[in-house]
Amino acid sequence: MTPDQLSDAAQSLRDATASGHYIAPLRDSYPGMTARDAYEIQRINMEHRVAGGHRIVGRKIGLTARAVQAQLGVDQPDFGVLFEDMGYGDGEPVPLSALQQPKIEAEVAFVLGRDLNTAMPSQIDVMGAIEYALPALEIVGSRIANWNIKFVDTVADNASSGAYVLGSTPRRLAEIDLRLCGMVMNLRGEPVSVGAGAACLGNPINAVVWLARTMVLLGQPLRAGDLVLSGALGPLVPVSPGDVFETRIHGLGSVKAVFEASNSDKEQQ
Repeated sequence: MTPDQLSDAAQSLRDATASGHYIAPLRDSYPGMTARDAYEIQRINMEHRVAGGHRIVGRKIGLTARAVQAQLGVDQPDFGVLFEDMGYGDGEPVPLSALQQPKIEAEVAFVLGRDLNTAMPSQIDVMGAIEYALPALEIVGSRIANWNIKFVDTVADNASSGAYVLGSTPRRLAEIDLRLCGMVMNLRGEPVSVGAGAACLGNPINAVVWLARTMVLLGQPLRAGDLVLSGALGPLVPVSPGDVFETRIHGLGSVKAVFEASNSDKEQQ
């Protein structure tokens, strides 16, 4: 893609966010679009947000389920950028106006206590750098109409990022079994998604190792204080106005996402 095409594609995603009028798949609008093009579009919009006064607080990892990778025709995850205004506290109302075609998934979040800037960080490096883990809910979103995405579409769209909700029960790695930690996500008390740490590249630590190595190669290593959302532990679930989701992850505790009701629902109440 030419610089003008990259700029235009990035603008189209920003316009879709602002207007709520979602766009056709970028792969159709720009035939021949590559993964490098997609990450360049993501970078343009990341720099646009930073120039607008927003702050990067970490990264998210997507496409950690082997089945989803096969569906999109790739053999590795992708990553996106987390900003300060995307985060919500446990039980804090999440406004629908901040979301785009939202779906929700349960994850393990990690907060780093030191930099991961060595070449090819190992599992030991990563585990030593993690200060604590938290239960989390990621609310993914898509600026692509009807979620009609392939790999380049989701990468360009900041890995289909939307928002996230963090729990408030930090745990040290020695306190939890990340591979076997079971997860149940309930919608108003009814189970709608189940899974375990093994669903995330076999272990959420494996996903963080992949991210750490990727970011070093890109010259943007993960730093102390960064938040990392490591990938889904179970299936995605669509979000509707007024929904209340609560997830429990064995050894990590629980986290709740509360979504604002629509105006018509508020009037009926």
